[in-house]
Order: sequence, then structure tokens, then C-alpha cells
Amino acid sequence: MFELASGSAVASFRISSSGRFMSPNQAVQGLSSATIVSRVQGWLGLDRAIVFTVLARGWAALAGLVSVTLIAHYLSSAEQGYYFTFGSLVAMQIVFELGFSVVILQLATHECAHLTLSPSGVIQGDPLAHARLASALQKSVRWYTVAATLMVLLLIPAGIRFFSTTQPVHGVHWLAPWILLVIAAGVTFQIDPVFSFLEGCGYVHHVAQARLWQAALGSVFAWSALITHHGLFAPAMLICGQALAGLVFLGSRRHLLGGLLRFNPGESRIDWWKEVWPFQWRIAVSYSCGFLIFQLFNPLLFRFRGPVAAGQMGMSLAMVNMLGSIAVAWVNTKAAPFGAMIARREFRRLDGVFFRAVAQATTLCLVGSLMLWAGCVYLNWYGLPFAHRLLPPLPFALLLSAVVMNQVVSAEALYLRAHKQEKFLINSVVGAIATALCAYFLGRRYGALGMAAGNAVIALFVGLGFGTWTFVKYRRQWHAG
Repeated sequence: MFELASGSAVASFRISSSGRFMSPNQAVQGLSSATIVSRVQGWLGLDRAIVFTVLARGWAALAGLVSVTLIAHYLSSAEQGYYFTFGSLVAMQIVFELGFSVVILQLATHECAHLTLSPSGVIQGDPLAHARLASALQKSVRWYTVAATLMVLLLIPAGIRFFSTTQPVHGVHWLAPWILLVIAAGVTFQIDPVFSFLEGCGYVHHVAQARLWQAALGSVFAWSALITHHGLFAPAMLICGQALAGLVFLGSRRHLLGGLLRFNPGESRIDWWKEVWPFQWRIAVSYSCGFLIFQLFNPLLFRFRGPVAAGQMGMSLAMVNMLGSIAVAWVNTKAAPFGAMIARREFRRLDGVFFRAVAQATTLCLVGSLMLWAGCVYLNWYGLPFAHRLLPPLPFALLLSAVVMNQVVSAEALYLRAHKQEKFLINSVVGAIATALCAYFLGRRYGALGMAAGNAVIALFVGLGFGTWTFVKYRRQWHAG
């Protein structure tokens, strides 16, 4: 701000970002516009981390629409079933992950609350926190290297056996695409924990930006496979694109990561079995149960009703999950700040940020669900061909209702885990067993409708009901003082 005084009058001028002088009226208009924008951003809960995360997941959603269109055009109904069942089976990697990504994010968050990290990778602050931060990264990298090898060696033959014991479909060549998919997943499996570590170190929006590049490059690779009539290679190519973008991003943080990997924590190293494992094994069980809750439908329908029915469920779940992944960004991007607030015991601030983010995420998910369901009804009402690639409106509505309820449950679980404790273990086990039983018995008898109905009921009573009770109980206990 430059001021030119003339008598009692003061003429004020501002310089715009382009270097041009603005008059007082223009400055006021600029301030008004900036105020309006900031108010809109505040109302929506937008920050850089959310913007990049939503852009990444928004791209994934738009790219997903392109992908499902290409799938419907270039793949047969049977091939579509193989396509989505591939994704459900490779999601078994969560069993090998053992909850490390959640653990390492929270460990990094709590230690970085006492450290300062420069853009060049220089770490300043408490030497003990520095040593523990390095120890957390080193242990995670070692585990993921072993786990990735085990995953590839076990998933490849498991998938071969699963598809070989199903009635073969003429013209569907699945073996090579399956092997390449598992190998590619093994590579990204080792990248993801480092992303979580960097998020815990405060690089939330940088990681979100990298995930945007991963989503974009992966989509281009997958589309190329579909358009060139190598459709079943598309899942593998999607992951290859993500791996390439992820490796480039980690290369840009090599000074920080390399320094921590070479750092000798000495006697300050984390005692994993005493400090972390009591928390981690509960996370591991919860995440393994998540496979049963979210990935079991496609393989069971593939077995009971064939690849066409599995393809309808798979495409419907893909659209539902895309919506859920966008909405949950309003809460997930707060995981690192939540940990820092807890470390500083800023509980009132924590609750304010949390409840506002939950309201925003749930509202977005509800509005998006209504729009998706309206689209499904439209397709069926006019008998458009694409309608046969999705579930009918009733089971589709049941899937959407479950994803809205799961927004709240996921947020509550993240809030409690930010305290480095896992209190959703019983909820996850009960929900997984109930979902598996309903999916098996109702799916076998009633197909997709039975699965979707059972899933919605479990989401209401076990997820939302039992989950909210667990959340309220432990939040009161931990913040009582």
C-alpha cells in the first residue's frame, strides 16, 4: 500500500498482481471480490489439500465416466465382469498392508508436531522426534518391500485358480492381464505408504497434487488399452500410470526421504512391538474386514450368476465408490491436522473442524447420490442400452444409501484413529461377518438385489448405529479432562 498525503486528504493506491496501479474504488471492488471468494471457500471448507484431492477424485470420477463408456463400447458384457472382478480380487492387497498406511501417517503427524521441515529437506527441532520419525519410515519401507513380494507370489496363483474354476467364456483371454495387474499393484503397493508418511509430515496438498497426476496418467494409460482392443489390460495399465507418476513425485522429495532413510535413530528407534503393534493389529483386522465389506460382491456374483451379473454390480459399485471417494476428501485430508491438534490437546478446535467437514462431506454425498439415481432411472425409463450395464434402480438406490451412511462411519473411525487408537475393531469384524453372510446367502438366492438390501441394512444398524455409539463413547472418555 502506497499513501500520498495532500493536506488532510489521503489518497490511497493499491498495486495489482500484474504491477498495475488501481484506484480506491477498484481496490474496494477487489477486496469485496476477495472477501466473497474467501467466504465461499470457508463455507465449502476448501483448502489447497481438499482442492487438489477433489480435483484428483473429480478427475477420477469424470475419467470413470469415460472409462465406463469405453468399457461398454469395447468390452463384451462377460469381459466387463472380468474387468471389475480383477479389481475386487487385487484389492486383497489390503490383507498384506496390515494397516501400515494409517499407522505411519499418525506416527509422522505426532512426531512432526515437534519438528520443522524445510522445502530442501532439512529437519530442525526435537532430536528425539527426528530419530523416531526416521525410524518410522525405515521400518515401513522394510515391511512393504517384504509384503509386496509376498502379495505378488500369492495373488497370482490365487487369481489363476479362481478364474480357472469358473465356466470359461469363449474369446476372453484373462491370464496375461491378470499377471501384469498383480505385478503393477506390487509396485504401487510400495509407493502408497511413503505418500502417507509425507502427508503426516505436512505435505498434504503436495501429495494430493501428486495423486491428481497419478489419476490423470493412469486414466490415459487405461483408455489406450481399451481403445486398442486390449481391454482386460486396462486395469494393469491404470496402475502402471499411477506407479510412474508416483515415482516421479517421490523423486522430487528424495532429499528428505533419503536423509531419513540414512539417519541412524540409535536407541531412540521406535519399539514397534510395544508402541505400535497394539494399535496396528486392530487396524489390520479392521482393514481386512473392509475387503469383505466392499470387495466381496463382484467375486460372489461372478461365481453365482456369471460374469455379466458381476459386471453390472462392478460398474454400479465403481460409480458409487467414485462419489464416495470425492465426498470423503473433506474429512480424509484433515487426518494429519487432526493428529497435530490432538498432540497439542486442541480438542475444541479439533471438534469444530471435524463436525463441519463431516456435514460438508455427507451433504455432498447425498446430493450426488440423488443425481446418480436419477440418471439410473432415466436410463431405464427410456430403455437406453447403457442401462443393461448397470444394476436396476432399486438395488442401485440401496447401494447409494449405504455409501451415504458410510461417509459418517468413515469420518468417525478416522477421528478416533487420529488418537493412535483403534476402537472400531469390533464394529469392523461384526460388519464384515454380517456382510459376508448376507452377500453369500442373499446373493446366492436373490442376486444383486439381495446383496444390496443386506448391505444397506448392515450399514444402517452396524455401521451408522453401532459406529456412532462407539464414537460418542470414546470421544467423551478421551476429552473428559
